[in-house]
Amino acid sequence: MPADIGNWLPAVSSLFRVFAAAVTAVLLWGCGTVPMPPEQAASTALPPSGDSPLVRTVQRSTPSAAMTGFRLMPNGFSSLDARVELARRTVYSLDVQYYLIANDRTGRLFMRNLRNAASRGVRVRLLVDDLYTVGGDEMFRGLAAFENVEVRLFNPFCCGRQRIATKFIASLASFKTLNHRMHNKLFIADGVAAVMGGRNIADEYFARSLTSNFVDMDVLVVGGAVQRLRDIFDMYWNSRAAYPIEAIVPGAGDRRELQSAFDHLVDDGEQMTSIPVPATDMLGQSPLGHDLDAETLQFVWGTAVAFADQPDKVNAVTVEAARATSAQMNIMDRVSASTRSVVISSPYFVPGPHGVQAFHDLTHRDVKVSVLTNSLAATDVPLVHMGYVRYREALLRTGVELYELSPTRMSRDGELLVPAMSLGRLHSKAAVIDESVVYLGSVNLDPRSDSTNTELGLLAESPELARQVLDVIGMAQRASSYRLRFASDGVSIEWLATSDTGEVVLAQEPEATPLMHLQNLLFGPFVPEQLL
Repeated sequence: MPADIGNWLPAVSSLFRVFAAAVTAVLLWGCGTVPMPPEQAASTALPPSGDSPLVRTVQRSTPSAAMTGFRLMPNGFSSLDARVELARRTVYSLDVQYYLIANDRTGRLFMRNLRNAASRGVRVRLLVDDLYTVGGDEMFRGLAAFENVEVRLFNPFCCGRQRIATKFIASLASFKTLNHRMHNKLFIADGVAAVMGGRNIADEYFARSLTSNFVDMDVLVVGGAVQRLRDIFDMYWNSRAAYPIEAIVPGAGDRRELQSAFDHLVDDGEQMTSIPVPATDMLGQSPLGHDLDAETLQFVWGTAVAFADQPDKVNAVTVEAARATSAQMNIMDRVSASTRSVVISSPYFVPGPHGVQAFHDLTHRDVKVSVLTNSLAATDVPLVHMGYVRYREALLRTGVELYELSPTRMSRDGELLVPAMSLGRLHSKAAVIDESVVYLGSVNLDPRSDSTNTELGLLAESPELARQVLDVIGMAQRASSYRLRFASDGVSIEWLATSDTGEVVLAQEPEATPLMHLQNLLFGPFVPEQLL
């Protein structure tokens, strides 16, 4: 074979695969409708039982029924270990809801602990958004084959399940609906302990990826707010958008074969490696398992209200209808009412004209406003950064302090536990208002959270929790971010960072490659802001 023909073969092969995938997707388009969901009896959260040691420990630690306890979890390893410990100690129920559970070592570790709980007689209800289940159908279908387990897919795709692109192409007839996703993250153990926040279930959310990791926050909640979180889970579980996985993914074999394939997937491999949990996290908290063994829990206390979008938000036919029940409005209402200070962490930050005006009104009343978001080099969604850049100058002119996370300075900040040689990306969604009110949850301050995805959040009145969140955000601002300001010409923007030799001033987007700029230049103008 001539050498030049041999060199063409890989390119020809790649083009053929793309063409074949496109043809397949077009053929699938004809069957691109999801069947009507089967009629299902309503299922509700099991009430907490005093027979559960976890329930007894939480109840002994709670000062009053009206109070809510918070254990902030900024460290990835400690946060994953907390979920594992809760799953291992649960006696009656696990209610689990996530946007993403990856088929990687963290996802398999997580799923194995759900199976183990079910084998002890724990009722497991798992609700997963269907967008990122690509490559995981066998894992989710296998878990559903075990006794005491139900798995449901939220807003599922009918076909083309091999890739995200083919899922959408095969479902073009209902794209407006299928573009709306369930972004909630919630884990409830025995009805008394709930983990919520920004983290999905994948290596990169728990500092276990060798290439890039998200800097994130979630919180373990006990006490008064948990009843509302149970109700929110039930609302989604019983919604018409939640389908039994059996209705979408047919089983490849009988129940025993499905169980055997699942066991092989989750019991063999790197996920068996123990989690290297530090003796204390960056807030000085010992591992949750130690506290549970001692039957004493480290919490800060206050009052809290949990809130969420209605599941039917995914069926909204207009932006206005979706926005009418948006969880984002709960946050911005409280932000707008602040009197002294607002500190925000939002990885995807597209405030829009109304948001810019709201921040202008705050700074005009001498309210100090500070925002931490991703730099272009740190973001995992560059097009969203383009949406932010449209408002960056206007925000600076209103007096908002802007900080952009560096992807490499994170790895030099050991407190945040991003492994050396990996990139750091901001993913925590948090706000502190007047140093006393805290928002934590899944909501980004962008159009997608506002009117496209469903979200879950918590508003807490707790000065001590506020101090902890401010400490975590402040550490990222000081040690791992660039502070923005106008240059002496009053027009161009500069990025300031602190180094071992003093302050460094940069006149260009720091650490961004020419390819990043080119991608945004080519595609940015064609992406509607409402999709960001």
